[in-house]
Amino acid sequence: MSPSLYRLGDQGPAVREIRSRLHRLGFIPEQSTGDESFDGSLDRAVRAFQQQRGLIVDGVVGRNTYRILDEARWQLGDRLLVHSPAHPLSGDDVVALQRRLQSFGVGPIDGIFGEMTAAALREFQRSVGLPPDGTCGPATFKALAKQDPVDTQTDAAAGEKRAGPGQTRPAAKIIVIDPGHGETGVGRPGGGYGEADLTFDLARRIEGRLGATGGQAFLTRSRSGGYLDEISRADFANRTDANLCVSLNVDASPNPDANGVATFFYGSDTHGVHSTTGEKFAGLVHREIVARTDLTDCRVHAKTWDLLRWTHMPTVLVNIGYATHQRDAAQLADPAFRDTIAEAIVVAIRRVYLPPELDQPTGVMHLDGLADRDLAG
Repeated sequence: MSPSLYRLGDQGPAVREIRSRLHRLGFIPEQSTGDESFDGSLDRAVRAFQQQRGLIVDGVVGRNTYRILDEARWQLGDRLLVHSPAHPLSGDDVVALQRRLQSFGVGPIDGIFGEMTAAALREFQRSVGLPPDGTCGPATFKALAKQDPVDTQTDAAAGEKRAGPGQTRPAAKIIVIDPGHGETGVGRPGGGYGEADLTFDLARRIEGRLGATGGQAFLTRSRSGGYLDEISRADFANRTDANLCVSLNVDASPNPDANGVATFFYGSDTHGVHSTTGEKFAGLVHREIVARTDLTDCRVHAKTWDLLRWTHMPTVLVNIGYATHQRDAAQLADPAFRDTIAEAIVVAIRRVYLPPELDQPTGVMHLDGLADRDLAG
């Protein structure tokens, strides 16, 4: 099946394959697995799967939903697991492996077989007298079967680097700013501006304020830069060895009344994992924006979107208003409003590193008067 777009009303063998995979996961009754029509019952099943897996709930089987649907079919022991830097394996079987390897420093429980998972696997193999080749084959599966997975909610951020004030940090905090620009790479118009222009302008305002406080910012694109998918942007962030990543987006909806700000961090209720530091960071960003603006509070949510999942550092994605809402769009078009948003985000970044005794209440801290190089060392 090709990971194209499949939605309500479509027909064909690919739809039958979607039904088959959802049946194996318990979302579709067996008697309907041979049906090649994307009807209302399949639409509801797709939406239920998307809701369970922390995806955008739109009933459309696109690239992301298809990939997660494919990952969900693997159980530990179904296939050989080995680290491939160029094309890392991902799936529910990798999650199961990571849960059994937590005491060996596996890193984030994200279902991606990365270097930290491979290193933890080699350490486990040494501990049970197996050749430490980092390959999870029959003998390793047998040894792992004796390892109980953690039943309680697990911190998916276990492998995140330099997230807190008590950890060793470089001379200056490195923050990746990701200016969103829509899936088409153009963005949706709002208030006379496109999403790409609005988010890039906001990113530059954040970049300038971070520099004034001693931080170092990297942007995932230039003003005229081409479209990159979420995994490519995550790879860019990982190559910078950043401390934090903030993705800036402007939302849109067929409903013209939809409005407000929402913030997202990595988390999966299905696997019982979440990024503790990511959740804290998301909460700080969200509360600062809500306290300083009159944007409707659409709350903080855990999601498994690619950018949140594939980055190695705590990452948040902020939907700052709706381009399709008259008031939100008008505010986003105002440079003073974007200044307010930029200050809110930089203050939230600063608060991640403040010890409790130096922290201040939400909405009262400002950049004016702060010591230069506040985010250095």
